[in-house]
Amino acid sequence: MVAVGLRVLIAEDEAIIRLDLRETLEEEGYEVVAETGRGDEAIELARELRPDLAVLDIGMPGMDGLEAARLMVGEQVCGVLILTAFSQRELIEQARDAGALAYLVKPFQKSDLVPALELAHARHSELQALGGEVRTLEERLEARKLIDRAKGRLMDVNGLTESDAFSFIQKRAMNDRVRMKDVAQLVLDGELLP
Repeated sequence: MVAVGLRVLIAEDEAIIRLDLRETLEEEGYEVVAETGRGDEAIELARELRPDLAVLDIGMPGMDGLEAARLMVGEQVCGVLILTAFSQRELIEQARDAGALAYLVKPFQKSDLVPALELAHARHSELQALGGEVRTLEERLEARKLIDRAKGRLMDVNGLTESDAFSFIQKRAMNDRVRMKDVAQLVLDGELLP
């Protein structure tokens, strides 16, 4: 069964296919938060509504589905599934390069649509988690660099050993209940001395 409350945006220029998609998705427990026949409107709706997934046709007025996918993925708005009548390898590669997480060829079967959506959602969730881990590691690295520079300053200006400089920063952070990074910045700014 699908994840409860999974929110989907549909962008398909053929009204009958949009209606069929909406009915199929709602029958399967998805919440269709919006639908449009234009790629540029899909971008605006995605930014505003922040769906979990967007189902995009490639050929739409205003902006094609590949460019819309590129923007949605680049802005980390939602996961993208491309649904199109075209199965040429070149288009599949373009969809992949645009950040689409799944590709489904029309006419589609419900038995193909649901797994493709679930796969796209799972991949999007994994990418978000990895992005969070990368940001955490980047923050740690920046903090480490700041602390190392502050230790160097304490060693150069105050004649402390590396161990004593680190201990000073660590103890001051604990006593003041702030991050070591913040203490290091005060040291570098010349506002804190041992």
